[in-house]
Amino acid sequence: MTTNTSNSLQVIKADLLWLNKVIELRIEKYFSGEEEEEWMDSVPPPDLSLDDSFYAHVIRKYDFSISERIILLMALAVHVNPVIYDIFFVKNEHYNRGYTEFGGITSTSHSGFIPTGETASFILCGRNFEKRFQMLEYFSDYHPFHQANILHLSEVKEGEPVFCGTLTISKEYLSLLTQGKAYQPQFGSAFPAKRLHTSFTWADAVYDEHTMADLEDIKGWMEHSNHIIEHEQLRKYLKKGYRALFHGPPGTGKTMTAAILGREAGMDVYQVDLSSVVSKYIGETEKNLAAVFDMAENKNWILFFDEADALFGKRTQTQSSNDQFANQQVGYLLQRIEDFNGIVILATNYKENIDSAFLRRFQSVVYFPKPKLEQRLKLWETYFGGAFELDVDLESIATEFEITGGSMINVLRYCSIAAMKRGNNKIYEEDIKKGISKEYQKEGVTI
Repeated sequence: MTTNTSNSLQVIKADLLWLNKVIELRIEKYFSGEEEEEWMDSVPPPDLSLDDSFYAHVIRKYDFSISERIILLMALAVHVNPVIYDIFFVKNEHYNRGYTEFGGITSTSHSGFIPTGETASFILCGRNFEKRFQMLEYFSDYHPFHQANILHLSEVKEGEPVFCGTLTISKEYLSLLTQGKAYQPQFGSAFPAKRLHTSFTWADAVYDEHTMADLEDIKGWMEHSNHIIEHEQLRKYLKKGYRALFHGPPGTGKTMTAAILGREAGMDVYQVDLSSVVSKYIGETEKNLAAVFDMAENKNWILFFDEADALFGKRTQTQSSNDQFANQQVGYLLQRIEDFNGIVILATNYKENIDSAFLRRFQSVVYFPKPKLEQRLKLWETYFGGAFELDVDLESIATEFEITGGSMINVLRYCSIAAMKRGNNKIYEEDIKKGISKEYQKEGVTI
């Protein structure tokens, strides 16, 4: 459904004015001792039935009640209109402190009032215990707030009341509602993954027929998965997630292909930084990986793990406590990938290093071989055609040197520098051979 994201802020502004009236009326009723069942009838919400904003679309899509709409607004207001909560700073004169019923917290970096589940319970339930217990449903695993990753109650310490958790809107929905665009997390300790960008398209890639056929399977799932999962019979047996393994020598296009898949499908691709994920401390690797999967859940992303055998390697016979923990780690990773409802692509140079339990759970295992003569020639022509005047027999080069597309890109960079240093737009055979020589030297081979 197409929505008018630019109109969302105006609609949210009107709804926040409504929320402000609701809060003021609830506090008025509280201090007057009135406990009317239908007290909110006097402050009806704005009509969103014909509104085309993203905010209105969310309300209608999940058929949110007035109570659910108020909870969403309360979580959002902290970020866009925090002054709305200053009214809760009134003190209880008998105890010279805030009112327990109001809930809420303050933080060292934010002096304003941050609403908790207790705050929402006060507004929506008052002293009605039955309604208070019913409120737990709003924060269950089965509610759209959780399943669509809209908002949640923050975790509380063991033994503390569940409603003392803060009302926390997800960064995803904060971005969608206020900026009209998907949230793109920044790389850091809380999210050890970087977004992959590419200017390549399928026209720039060259594959053999077997590799291309396997990639078509992945493209087919990306294009038709929603219809498949929505099918009444198929969804009983098929999960949303899709797992693929790319394997083959370095430079054969595994990372490039993952990036192209995302670009062509309009999906963000995040490459997990294994150096930030893997830890020698027990439990830390699982914790770091959980941060990635939790952030990626219910988003239209592709998670890409390069050199995946560092994480998903074979389990060993248990001979020490370290072996036991390593095997537990692999088992945890297996379960997280199994449960993930998005697309995961693992890449490795050596398929035999991947634990067999993972291999059985891949929907696609795609081999990227070194390009054959016909493919090498096409790659040389694709990379070098048009940008320079060529005094080179590319067919002869392709026949003589068996190198990968990744190495050809490095040769192109070297030749570009050589041409610019000469001050012309020509590339000679000597340039290409010298660039190839440098590539061979990396592997300890001379030509």
